[in-house]
Amino acid sequence: MMKKIGIGLVILGIVGFLLSSVSFSTQETVVDAGPVEVEKEEEQSIPVPSYAAGALVVVGGVLIVVDWQRNG
Repeated sequence: MMKKIGIGLVILGIVGFLLSSVSFSTQETVVDAGPVEVEKEEEQSIPVPSYAAGALVVVGGVLIVVDWQRNG
């Protein structure tokens, strides 16, 4: 189980290094007056810090090594 989580964390860390940010869009209702509805769509971006991606790779690697040592 720890090995699978470790592999997943390592993969997420590598993807974090490849992507500089994660973008998504949100919709917000600005005016809602009976049958008339005005919505606003806004693009937002969250930066992925390289230290967080590195931490995921390190923690994932530690989990893989610990699982490997436990199971021999």
